[in-house]
Amino acid sequence: MNERDLRGLIDRVKTGSMSRRGFIRRMAAVGFTAPMATQLLAMSGVAMAQSTPAYKPTKRGGGGLLKVLWWQGPTLLNPHFATGTKDQDGSRLFYEPLAGWDAEGNLRPILAQTIPGREDGTLAPDGKSVTWKLKKGVKWHDGKPFTADDVVFTWEYSRNPATATLTSGSYKDVMVEKVDDHTVVVKFPAPTPFWADTFVAAAGCIIPKHLFADYTGDKSRDAPTNLKPVGTGPYKFKDFKPGDLVTGVINTDYHQDNKPYFDAIEMKGGGDAVSAARAVLQTGEFDFGWNMQVEDEILQRLEKGGKGRVIMTKGGGIEHIQLNTRDPWTEVDGERASLKTTHPTLSDPAVRQALALLVDKDSVEKHIYGRTGVATPNFFNNPERFRSKNTKYEFNVDKAIDVLEKAGWKKGGEGIREKDGKKLKFVYQTSINQPRQKTQAIVKQACQKAGIDIEVKAVTASVFFSSDVANPDTYPHFYADLQMYNNGPLQPDPEVFMRQFCSWEAASKANKWQGRNITRWQNQEYDDTHKAAQIELDPIKRAALCIKLNELVINNNVVIPVVARLGVAAVKDKLVVELSGWDNNTFNLASWYRET
Repeated sequence: MNERDLRGLIDRVKTGSMSRRGFIRRMAAVGFTAPMATQLLAMSGVAMAQSTPAYKPTKRGGGGLLKVLWWQGPTLLNPHFATGTKDQDGSRLFYEPLAGWDAEGNLRPILAQTIPGREDGTLAPDGKSVTWKLKKGVKWHDGKPFTADDVVFTWEYSRNPATATLTSGSYKDVMVEKVDDHTVVVKFPAPTPFWADTFVAAAGCIIPKHLFADYTGDKSRDAPTNLKPVGTGPYKFKDFKPGDLVTGVINTDYHQDNKPYFDAIEMKGGGDAVSAARAVLQTGEFDFGWNMQVEDEILQRLEKGGKGRVIMTKGGGIEHIQLNTRDPWTEVDGERASLKTTHPTLSDPAVRQALALLVDKDSVEKHIYGRTGVATPNFFNNPERFRSKNTKYEFNVDKAIDVLEKAGWKKGGEGIREKDGKKLKFVYQTSINQPRQKTQAIVKQACQKAGIDIEVKAVTASVFFSSDVANPDTYPHFYADLQMYNNGPLQPDPEVFMRQFCSWEAASKANKWQGRNITRWQNQEYDDTHKAAQIELDPIKRAALCIKLNELVINNNVVIPVVARLGVAAVKDKLVVELSGWDNNTFNLASWYRET
């Protein structure tokens, strides 16, 4: 579809001669998913559909205790320091953003009164500003009123380099101004097609100024509220044991009528994915289980127990192997994998290419993930509009050997390839999880055939995904040669997600390892392309730039995609939940209820 045809269809929606649903169907036929189609309409002045899920309870409370199981338990409850999904999900029990993403990629107002749009002038035609009208009558859990001052403070807090938030990329390049107590304007330095980042979804949670104002910059880690949250969400904080248990009680002043349904919540952490699946699907001990990274054959067997069901959500999750561009075994100024170093062997493109040829993705899909993960050559896979058609993957041990031989990597006495006194010996780490250990074994076996020695390392999930800046075994430190885990975009758009490969996002001691660029790869062409995508208002040209970002990462073998993963959760019978592949599992926790 060319630009003229696309704009013609959008005009038909504006004039009413084509329905939103008809437009989305036409877009799907040429590769646009529903989330991308709705974003195109929003940028063109068509208001987003205001999705409202069915909700049957007619009063607040009365639902008893909701027991949920996150087998990687949260380690802190400040959403701006959340290094992984577990901390983001735990924080969303208590904190809320201005808006979140539903499963169809529509923005849904939460602390905002409405979603900005061209039709009422709150979304500027030049793409340089967006005005948010805030919901009135909202209170923090301690009874203080929620106002624009809290929104402006959240921007100041997160953008401060000394605070070292993980969300700083969503705030550092914008300006936020208070218009009145319930209105703020976000101003962008240039036309910004994806404006729904600041104050939206996981990175957008608003924190109370009156409790954090004395804990900004270098004092940020000392805030008592980091572990005892005071938010606006459906549940008030009761107790927290990091990595183990988070508890909350009903917020009787919650700003949505008849919500929440449950009187209290317990978020249990620890264990593993298989035991979590069993606790929901087989024994019914828990109502909900997060991230069922379990072999599909096991999930299907447990579902037959009759206590629960598996729910799968389509998003952008990608199980991938990262290749360290820095030297994790040399310390510089008290920091390993420093930007001042270069990896002694992975800096050779031939070695990275060989490793990519030695990952048997088809076997990982067939024998481990089944319906929950699809082998892919791309790091960014969904929405489909942004998926590259130019990339491909291949498992070929002989070809990998040939690549290494031609690059001068010859087998030594131990059968390990070496060159200039350096051996191809790598530490390959991931979290303790049965599918991941099986994937490690598949990769190690192929590497051995090619003369590459792999030492596998499995780190307890609560440690690997910890927010502890002093712990060297966390994935942001990346003190290994290779590491594997899953992450994905929390927006139906690549820009924020692909920021993790920008040079200025490199995780380091200076930013308390809160930068998103874990591989520390630095590439000027990538940086320039990302900056161009940020300001390109034409949706066709912008999609091409985003696809190029993925291709640069893949062609340089910065990461090796393994499988594109669906979001997989275990849900007890009669529990009604709404999940989105574009936002936290707990983004609409207030609307969960149990059918009678």
